[in-house]
Amino acid sequence: MFGFRMDNLKGDIYGGITAGVVALPLALAFGEASGAGPIAGLYGAIIVGFFAALFGGTGSQVTGPTGPMVVVFAGVYAALDGNPSLVFTTVVLAGAFQVAFGVLKLGQYIRLVPYPVISGFMSGIGCIIIALQTSRLFGHEPEGSGTIPALVEIPGAVMDPNFAALGIGVMTLIIVFNWPSSLGKWVPAPLAGLIIGTLTSLFFVGAPILGDIPTGLPSFIMPSLSQDALLVVVEAAFILALLGSIDSLLTSLVADNMTRTRHNSNQELIGQGVGNIAAGLFGGIASAGATMRTVINIRTGGLTKISGMLHSVLLLAIVVALAPLASIIPHTVLAAILIKTGWDIIDRAYILKAHRGPRWDLALMMLVLTLTVFVDLITAVLAGVVMASLAFVKQIADEQLKQLRDITKEGLSVNFSQEEAELMTHSHERINVFDFGGPLSFGAAADVGHQIREKSDQISQVMILDFGQVPFIDVSAARAVETIANDGKISKKQVYISGMNEKVRDVLEALIEDVIPGNHYFNSRRDAIAAAVEYVESTDENI
Repeated sequence: MFGFRMDNLKGDIYGGITAGVVALPLALAFGEASGAGPIAGLYGAIIVGFFAALFGGTGSQVTGPTGPMVVVFAGVYAALDGNPSLVFTTVVLAGAFQVAFGVLKLGQYIRLVPYPVISGFMSGIGCIIIALQTSRLFGHEPEGSGTIPALVEIPGAVMDPNFAALGIGVMTLIIVFNWPSSLGKWVPAPLAGLIIGTLTSLFFVGAPILGDIPTGLPSFIMPSLSQDALLVVVEAAFILALLGSIDSLLTSLVADNMTRTRHNSNQELIGQGVGNIAAGLFGGIASAGATMRTVINIRTGGLTKISGMLHSVLLLAIVVALAPLASIIPHTVLAAILIKTGWDIIDRAYILKAHRGPRWDLALMMLVLTLTVFVDLITAVLAGVVMASLAFVKQIADEQLKQLRDITKEGLSVNFSQEEAELMTHSHERINVFDFGGPLSFGAAADVGHQIREKSDQISQVMILDFGQVPFIDVSAARAVETIANDGKISKKQVYISGMNEKVRDVLEALIEDVIPGNHYFNSRRDAIAAAVEYVESTDENI
């Protein structure tokens, strides 16, 4: 299960140390933004990062606080009035949900979220982070929690800035946006911004700072749950678990592309869940696979879980030895780092090209973005998935209906075997043979009866429904066949069914056996045509 490899030890050491250095300012910033404090961000990076690497299914993944998780966690922290026991119980429960996702092997389904939905909610999260940090950049603290109060606070902060904070914040912004890539190999831009911004604040006093930060090892927090908070905790835990799973598995896919490997999605969810359970028990904020830190880890040589675990060990050493130094870090410096992080999260590459692609995908992305910013993340994701699924079903149904055809009108030599073509010469044009051409989904089923009614000839006496290329059907499709059979009775036409496999026949016989007689089912299209010709000729003899 642990799968330790020692063949890349040097690369894993370099990758883990570099990822840890990059993670330090981000963990502090995300911890501050979460409401639980910078140390909670560090504990989250240390604990979840270690256990997710140890038990996870993506060797090169680095785990820590991320934008989606912090946005949700901050809302939970505010909703529960900062009660540590209840807040971190939410993290523990989120981890338990993730473990359950992995045990139930739901990893492959979580990854099926459509790209416009992912783009929309990630871009929305980026906008939320920027909105929440803009006032802090000007030296003000937003009153209340959430995006709307933060947006309302911005005009006042702009009109009445703390000039020391604004100057330091703008300088930090310039550093993190323009830090030379050549220097970035040695000192990552977020760390450079953190160090230079903090040192500058020693000479230009007046900017609000973090203040006292706990040092040493974390303390155990006993989980608790009250009846009043039950709904809030469970709902928030599920959202954290879902977003953390999506975030982590997307990062796993990035890692796969870079390392030419294939991750184990269900094992990754179990690892993430174990990490979040442990973090919740010791005051760490919920975390997930972090794309930027994972990419940096891989680029500097990290390929196995040793690198992710080493990243956590490095952060733990910093907490034990250097945490008191973090007390002098200005809020505005962390705000600038987070604004850059939010900017990077926004899917600008897709947004700039979206107008060239399907308009529906662009509309879906904007819907999810808007719901993410102004409603909540789970509503945005669920609405996006539902809308995308309905659109996909409609597209598939339209294609399936296009494949539905009366092959008797398309040339006997093309669509029929020689024997079938010979039989059809005796049909007197009173037999229609409908070929479904492929699967029949519930989306297409609603219009199948109408399509066949339109395509069927007035003088037709027999309609053959050929299921030779239909691998399966559901209840909706079976009911559509029932409608066709009832229409046939009304118009005095026989309905024969041919070419069914065993699964299709079992469903039809179970649901509509009283509508279509048993002798109207045929194993092959040739047998159905022969029976139809015999029926047509017998009616001629009776006239």
